Amino acid sequence: MGLEINTLAIIPIMAQQHHPRAIEATTKYFLTQATAAAMILFASTTNAWLMGEWEIHQLSHPLATTTVMLALALKLGLAPVHFWLPEVLQGLELTTGLILSTWQKLAPFALMIQAAPTINSSLLVAIGLLSTLVGGWGGLNQTQLRKILAYSSIAHLGWMVLILQFAPSLTLLSLSLYIIMTSSAFLTLKTNNALTINTLATSWTKSPTLAALAALVLLSLGGLPPLSGFMPKWLILQELTKQGLPLSATLAAMTALLSLYFYLRLCYALTLTIYPNTLTATAPWRLNFTMITLPL
Repeated sequence: MGLEINTLAIIPIMAQQHHPRAIEATTKYFLTQATAAAMILFASTTNAWLMGEWEIHQLSHPLATTTVMLALALKLGLAPVHFWLPEVLQGLELTTGLILSTWQKLAPFALMIQAAPTINSSLLVAIGLLSTLVGGWGGLNQTQLRKILAYSSIAHLGWMVLILQFAPSLTLLSLSLYIIMTSSAFLTLKTNNALTINTLATSWTKSPTLAALAALVLLSLGGLPPLSGFMPKWLILQELTKQGLPLSATLAAMTALLSLYFYLRLCYALTLTIYPNTLTATAPWRLNFTMITLPL
């Protein structure tokens, strides 16, 4: 019931632009969230019918636990049920996209953390690895920043689900840092008024300080070592090797390189390119150019 109230409350915020793209995104979001809520209701009813237990901590039937996990994955936008997230985020303005990427993840995550002990660990690891792979692969050929941030969200959530059953405290740490970094990314993009990589390339001339900050935030999201985004990844890889899952740790580390590639691409566009169609402060001679006439 709480999840449904949460969904219905954000629907008017998403549709406030009255633009066909925003309405389409809102409709897609509503349908996926309603489907996920129905699946959770179905799973809890099935568990009560077969096992006589209503509590989320007591989900003991495999059918109920798997259905709940898939429903929560659909709510969060985890692979393989992630298809709605980039499309929905692309249709929203940056502030609403920020709410969708951060605040809207908290309620399903609370349920997932409570249900995690009873869920099959192989399923959790598989969904986590698939999400990190899809999040890295999907963002490679994107030019729209909101879609890139959507794939980034899928990859980060994959890391959190990967470690959920072994160390829930690491999941919470990762979620907290993800919310801080994503908020910074959305707000810097909103201040720069940037929606594509091309507009990102012009932001250096508007405000160099803001562009440098945006580059640092993006590299932190990518998990580059000296920055804070590297910490949860490092701790998660360490915990996975402790739990005797070196192959999963290696695959997760390899997929992190995919994500890092498109963040580096964004940083390259942000800091090392000057967009050709703008008169920048680095070329003031263009502004006072006068014709010199030579006597015949």
